[in-house]
Amino acid sequence: MGIQTWTFIIVGITFALYIGIAIWSRAGSTKEFYIAGGGVSPLANGLATAADWMSAASFLGMAGIIAFSGYDGSVYLMGWTGGYVLLALLLAPYLRKFGKFTVPDFIGDRYYSNVARTVAVVAALFVSFTYVAGQMRGVGVVFSRFLDVEVNTGVYIGMAVVLFYAFLGGMKGITYTQVAQYCVLIFAFMVPAIFISIMATGNPIPQLGFGSAGEDGVYLLDKLDGLMTELGFTAYTDGTKSKTDVFFITAALMMGTAGLPHVIIRFFTVPKVKDARKSAGYALLFIAILYTTAPAIAVFARTNLMETVQNTPYKEIPSWFTKWEDTGLIAWTDKNGDGKIQYLPGSAIEGKKPQFIEGRADFGQRKITNPSTTANELYVDRDITVLANPEIAGLPNWIIALVAAGGLAAALSTAAGLLLVISTSISHDLIKKQLARDISDKKELLIARLSAVLAVIVAGYFGINPPGFVASVVALAFGLAASSFFPAIVMGIFSKRMNREGAISGMVAGLAITTYYIARFKLGWVGNPETSGADNWWFGISPEGFGTVGMLVNFAVALVISQFTSPPPQKVQEIVENIRIPSGAGDASNH
Repeated sequence: MGIQTWTFIIVGITFALYIGIAIWSRAGSTKEFYIAGGGVSPLANGLATAADWMSAASFLGMAGIIAFSGYDGSVYLMGWTGGYVLLALLLAPYLRKFGKFTVPDFIGDRYYSNVARTVAVVAALFVSFTYVAGQMRGVGVVFSRFLDVEVNTGVYIGMAVVLFYAFLGGMKGITYTQVAQYCVLIFAFMVPAIFISIMATGNPIPQLGFGSAGEDGVYLLDKLDGLMTELGFTAYTDGTKSKTDVFFITAALMMGTAGLPHVIIRFFTVPKVKDARKSAGYALLFIAILYTTAPAIAVFARTNLMETVQNTPYKEIPSWFTKWEDTGLIAWTDKNGDGKIQYLPGSAIEGKKPQFIEGRADFGQRKITNPSTTANELYVDRDITVLANPEIAGLPNWIIALVAAGGLAAALSTAAGLLLVISTSISHDLIKKQLARDISDKKELLIARLSAVLAVIVAGYFGINPPGFVASVVALAFGLAASSFFPAIVMGIFSKRMNREGAISGMVAGLAITTYYIARFKLGWVGNPETSGADNWWFGISPEGFGTVGMLVNFAVALVISQFTSPPPQKVQEIVENIRIPSGAGDASNH
């Protein structure tokens, strides 16, 4: 059978499984909708947390960034894995003991202020919508290639599926759907990695294979370094980023991880504080399987791509290349007229992704801005690295289709968690806690579901009009989370002196400066475009790393303001003292 037939079969089976689970586990109360009733086992929560955490950025984007950035891509491995450890040890158990449904709920009660709650809601919406843009783009990328539909149509299909089980089941439906999605995505990620590792090095363990020698006796990393330097690229194992930027990006990803509301909320679904710690441990184990394999896939993919396409006559190029060309995610421009593909340093098309017109890339109006540095004839979208790798390696069609199903599982699992954060922030933290405190449980549940519909529509727009590659878009969300939530949560747990004035001022200052920096230097929405390039970055820090600066500003402003204003009420200080005692937590509640 062909790839498309296999894709229809495997993706159809997995979608039927997700929808069936959603119908079986539909929510009947706000507690089930928000925290799955609070009775999820540590193992199931660990699997669900891993799926929630490993988004399209992990499944599709991370290996792509490592493949194209080499050593510099390690910041994503260090930041995301280190951040999860930080979350599991430093925050999750204490937040679980506090017993709140959401992060804005914690901030609103801890800082005894609806203003603080509202600021947290705004921050949650900023983070979640930025994050979900990457997931929807990932869905579009998969559908555009393997189901032969336009990217936009793929986004619409993903919107419909995720809305169904998020609308129907809330956290209860999402939790058990994510358990299934983890099994799908990890199987889809590991099977081709094992096959390609055996083909390249004879070692069935990818984590060891990419550090092994091939049949020619040359170590794979040495071979890749040689290929890249021969063509004029920087050696794969050498970095070009400054140490300052590497540090700030890594820190932003770490602190952002610890402040991600859709991951934090998962720890409210277990019965006890001890279960929160257990589920964090399980999740870290499940996450490590993928994260230790991603660098291997990156090396295999970059090596296979360079060996396959370099100096190959276009007329002899394999069919997978032309299939990806149809999606606009690979493009070739014959600049020297020799009919061969030249994969060299420089940007093929102004260094930008192509614009899509009726499913194909439009390069007709684009001009080469600097011929001396744009010798490269080939444009390859980073986000297709994992998806195209099995085809490049010549693996069976069913494996190629399996990878497509895995990419969809990764994107949809995280998108569902983010949509729940958005809907609960609106229905619970904004309406129930502030605007209509006497609203019934039934009406609150209805508002939560309607909020999920609105969130899906906005998420779909960002999926169709994303501000960058999947992993880089998600990195921006981590920066926003680091600059807004992380300081407020940490000081809320460990500082009895931190008051509402300090927390509110800090969150506003951190979020504002980080948003401005991203809007100017990443999106080009503000400021003079001529002074918004990398040469003008403040202190040489990229937009992906500026969340660390925003976090430091947040801490500084909060600490200073709190010293010049009244301390929290005694009751709040006693709550802070109590949540640091590792026993006695009850069910998550409204308080």
